[in-house]
Amino acid sequence: MNFRPNGIIPALITPLTKNEKLNEKALRKLLNFVIDNGVHAVFVAGTTGEFYGLTHEEKRELMEITVDEVKGRVPVYAGTGAITTKECIEITKIATECKVDAASVLTPMFISPSQKEIYDHYKAIADSTSLPILLYNNHPKTGVTINAATVAKLADIDNIVGVKDSTGDMTLTGEYIRLTQGKNFSVLMGRDTLIHSGLCYGASGAIAACANIAPKICANIYDKYVAGDIKGSLEAQYAIAPLRVAFTLGSFPTVIKEALELLGINAGPCMQPIGHMTVEEKEQLIKILTQMNILK
Repeated sequence: MNFRPNGIIPALITPLTKNEKLNEKALRKLLNFVIDNGVHAVFVAGTTGEFYGLTHEEKRELMEITVDEVKGRVPVYAGTGAITTKECIEITKIATECKVDAASVLTPMFISPSQKEIYDHYKAIADSTSLPILLYNNHPKTGVTINAATVAKLADIDNIVGVKDSTGDMTLTGEYIRLTQGKNFSVLMGRDTLIHSGLCYGASGAIAACANIAPKICANIYDKYVAGDIKGSLEAQYAIAPLRVAFTLGSFPTVIKEALELLGINAGPCMQPIGHMTVEEKEQLIKILTQMNILK
């Protein structure tokens, strides 16, 4: 399969109304904001997009609106992860019907599958669709890790085209890269603070939550690197670090949503039980965004 994930791909929040319904107008505005600021693809219904609180029909609506608004300007990725293989296949079918360009499948959560079971899980999903499949490893959130040897084996399946690694473990990420050399397979960083280091090691880009708020800075990390401006890429990486560290000011992903509100994008609330930032936390966020020249 020729599809090759690369570049900076924002893991988009899902804009919601006060009643926790999809805010279509805000979603379309967010999509244009990140595309106009140089991202290389968009990714909806992922962890940052609160996929765990969306029904299948809400995911369908989210994907349909995204594909309609993007209009082929950049590839559209959609999260189709779930606990069971059966449900992953069902959501991937919806993604196919919505004509997204690729599906990202998070490892199962709550349960603890073996490496063979993880392999069988992803193979069954890949066999069920013609879509390119991106593996998604996020041990801090799921308690499950795809070992490097398992990733290398899965990379031999034609439409499994890459992996996003959000562990922050560069040794593991490096093994993903080393063991898939020579294959049509991409390794994408899932930690925004490690995009530059991943590129230096051989990663193909990143799926970055910070790119919701600072898409241009994130895009610069990649664009400057591939243009040979290694120093400029590193400077952009340094520039994004305070924003990523600021995510700890509130429960995920409320900091991203409240930052977008400050920028004029009606991101709305997070799904309960996640609430708003405190006044003190928001003051700190405003200070960081102002120092970064994101908020004028």
